Amino acid sequence: MEARYQRLADELAGFLPSERIIADPSLCLAYGTDASFYRLLPKLVLRLASQDEVVRVLAACRRHGIPCTFRAAGTSLSGQAVSDSVLITLTDDWRGHRIEDDGKRIALQPGVIGADANRYLAPYGRKIGPDPASINSCKIGGIAANNASGMCCGTAQNSYRTLHGLSLVLADGTRLDTRDAASRARFAEHRPELLAGLKQLSEEVKANPELSERIRHKYRLKNTTGYSLNALLDFDDPVDMLAHLMIGSEGTLGFMAEVSYNTVPDHPFKASCLLVYADIETTCRAVTALAGTEVAAVELMDGRALASIADKPGMPGFVRELDTEAAALLVEVHGADEAELLQKCERAMAAVTPFERRNQVAFTQDKATCATLWAMRKGMFPAVGAVRETGTTVIIEDVAFPVEELAPAVRKLTALFERFGYHEAIIFGHALAGNLHFVFTQGFDTQAELERYGGFMDAVAQLVAVDYGGSLKAEHGTGRNMAPYVELEWGKEGYALMQRIKALFDPDGLLNPGVILNDDHQAHLKDLKPLPAADAIVDKCIECGFCEAVCPSRDLSLTPRQRIVLFRELQRRAAAGESTADSLQRVFDKQGVDTCAATGLCAQRCPVGINTGDLVRQLRTVRYQKFEPIARWTASHFTATTRAVALGLNAAHLGRRLLGDHTMTRLNAGLRKASKNKVPLWLPETPGANPHRPRAGGSGPEKVVYFPSCASRTLGQSPGARDPRSLTEVTLAVLNKAGFEVILPESLTGLCCGMPYQSKGMAALASGKAAELESALWQASEQGRWPVLMDTSPCAKRSLETASRPLKIYEPVQFVLEHALERLAIEPVDETVMLHITCSSRRMGLAEPMLALARRCAQEVVVPEHIECCGFAGDKGFTTPELNAAALKPLREQVPAGCTRGVSNSRTCELGLSHHSGIHYESILYLVDEASQ
Repeated sequence: MEARYQRLADELAGFLPSERIIADPSLCLAYGTDASFYRLLPKLVLRLASQDEVVRVLAACRRHGIPCTFRAAGTSLSGQAVSDSVLITLTDDWRGHRIEDDGKRIALQPGVIGADANRYLAPYGRKIGPDPASINSCKIGGIAANNASGMCCGTAQNSYRTLHGLSLVLADGTRLDTRDAASRARFAEHRPELLAGLKQLSEEVKANPELSERIRHKYRLKNTTGYSLNALLDFDDPVDMLAHLMIGSEGTLGFMAEVSYNTVPDHPFKASCLLVYADIETTCRAVTALAGTEVAAVELMDGRALASIADKPGMPGFVRELDTEAAALLVEVHGADEAELLQKCERAMAAVTPFERRNQVAFTQDKATCATLWAMRKGMFPAVGAVRETGTTVIIEDVAFPVEELAPAVRKLTALFERFGYHEAIIFGHALAGNLHFVFTQGFDTQAELERYGGFMDAVAQLVAVDYGGSLKAEHGTGRNMAPYVELEWGKEGYALMQRIKALFDPDGLLNPGVILNDDHQAHLKDLKPLPAADAIVDKCIECGFCEAVCPSRDLSLTPRQRIVLFRELQRRAAAGESTADSLQRVFDKQGVDTCAATGLCAQRCPVGINTGDLVRQLRTVRYQKFEPIARWTASHFTATTRAVALGLNAAHLGRRLLGDHTMTRLNAGLRKASKNKVPLWLPETPGANPHRPRAGGSGPEKVVYFPSCASRTLGQSPGARDPRSLTEVTLAVLNKAGFEVILPESLTGLCCGMPYQSKGMAALASGKAAELESALWQASEQGRWPVLMDTSPCAKRSLETASRPLKIYEPVQFVLEHALERLAIEPVDETVMLHITCSSRRMGLAEPMLALARRCAQEVVVPEHIECCGFAGDKGFTTPELNAAALKPLREQVPAGCTRGVSNSRTCELGLSHHSGIHYESILYLVDEASQ
């Protein structure tokens, strides 16, 4: 590390914990990567937890003359969140929010995910205005810093237009809360030169009619190129100018510690339709007609965009028959009630009546159909990513034309694709705002490819900014990508104005240098990110970061994106004959492989469906190869193995009774330390062995095959539970109440779905156990005649995935809802119950059904925030307990006062949940049993 960075790190160590100062080059590579196609390697990555820390870090950086860059979620696409200096990221301490004025306002810290903000507002029938496509992953800090918009947002509901006020920190550490009169007064006293400078700039602009009109024209369009110069025209108070200049400033003017939005209505009634036309000209005329109606969104898709998703499940059949000349509009209408909605739909359709349609999906309120239509639009970017050549990157550009010029502009843009050989490029976008996205693939591994990209971008800039007077960046932010073209779009006067703004806010130029303003006209062709071939499982990864919000290890080690980044670098070095560097391999082995829960939740958020857990399990095949002989013996002697585990559980349970929880915990901690954590963790919630032996029986017209998982067969009920019965007893009790005859498979004690072996990369052993179980279930179910109930969701999910025969396999929630509920008399218990939705349930699409069942059985159900997976991951809760602890860190504080009970549907998960919540978690079947008594 350079001496000045070492001095900075030493100073920061005086007030920041060591684990939040990251200097290891391998980890800096992982943390330094964002969704853009640029790569810079930070010297330091800092994870800050408070505004005070931000102030102190900025002061330290200023003393050492070291630049710094802020990052929220890292989903930005234009290179505005990478750094070769100090990268400042946020811990989960920045998730605070306040609802104000009955939901008409909301105050949000920068670490709040956009979708969470809308969830907080949902009970009030409100939402924030910005609606970027990445809203499930991006954070408020990035939404405001980029002035992100989206499909329904337009220009009227973006962060700039809906800003109520904000709290900020400037480069010199000065704080300002624009919502607080006292703070404004203090700021005026301490920074009079900044306010005077803004006032002077405003007066100069207002006195310059040509520049004023240029600014007004630019912001009639969607525009995030450069700074928000409209602030100098829209406001008279320089504090208000300052606040609105911060919006869209991409971290180059200061740090936003809290943003207050004026919220907008979230109408409960929605309808969508798809209108297909023969050519782009007709389509764009229809857009102009729709602009005069009250539609909420109009998404344009050109013929090649439609072709890219034509074969996706659920697509209307006519999409496959369209030629590339065709284009379509996806229209959405919102209403406060059904009558208003229908009126708006009728007016919209009347407006487009003059334009002959080739095909259509008529306006519908059916949620499934609407979801399919919008999935079609949202799937276009990943559709290109999924078919790109390995080694290339996917680039999505984001421009805006005057709406009346949309048709000829699209034609000329398409001609540029042909001229520069981007034959796979597609166009789609927010047509009402003239905002088009175009997506294409690009390699950066040869000089010829660099020159092709550079020539293409020059031509696009000329077409958009000069020929049509449009915006080169409509909603994705300027970043590094368009910084060389800001002057071309704004002219010398506008560009000089931006330089003066930057000098007023950040005279030393230490905040995010090279972003928005960059004198290097080749900057967009430098520091390009390599995406080398690594493994077919992850080669399609575009490093967007959508996976990170649901990863249970995100606050402990690495996220899926970061795992892929390091794995790619290891493979690149190996292919180039370079040293893989022991430190990089060590970091990846520990933080990439060992601490991955491998639950696959990342695949649900990934635009191209990558399950990073599949890669990790594949790598574990080699890493855990030395344990395979032992694993093979356990697979062949599974009954003996589970008996041995039961003996160990009973021994530990006896020890607990004799020594007490505290002594047992200390003894276990000592053994783990002495063995370098090879001895499994003992938890006070660890039960003794399950003494119950399930038996077939009962009578009734319907039968069910019950397969108790190896976890529920082995683990009894945890100490302190109000109901001492094991899960196997409770499951049989529910089945008996519902009048089922219960069948058990033969040789039950030797059966297993294979998951313990799969999670360690032992695919052959896992497949063997799964096949053995399938055969037993096929026989027991009379060749698939009867349903099979598995009492834990992970086993059910794996068995569904591996089954080669038509078995009807259920986990508890789905079985109760579909087969047992109508046979039970349910009276909800009068208490508050915590609900944990396991990752396997989420991946099976059972999150909503699970919540619905819990609500049928309890008066109040709480689903804690920010916990998608508990991180127990089979046996990792015993062998790598720090993963479970990190994943459940936010849990305990969310348990309501007086709540003593939690439910889930995975026996091992429930142990970790109990330990980290302070209440007892058990299977949801216990709740069903109690509510049906």
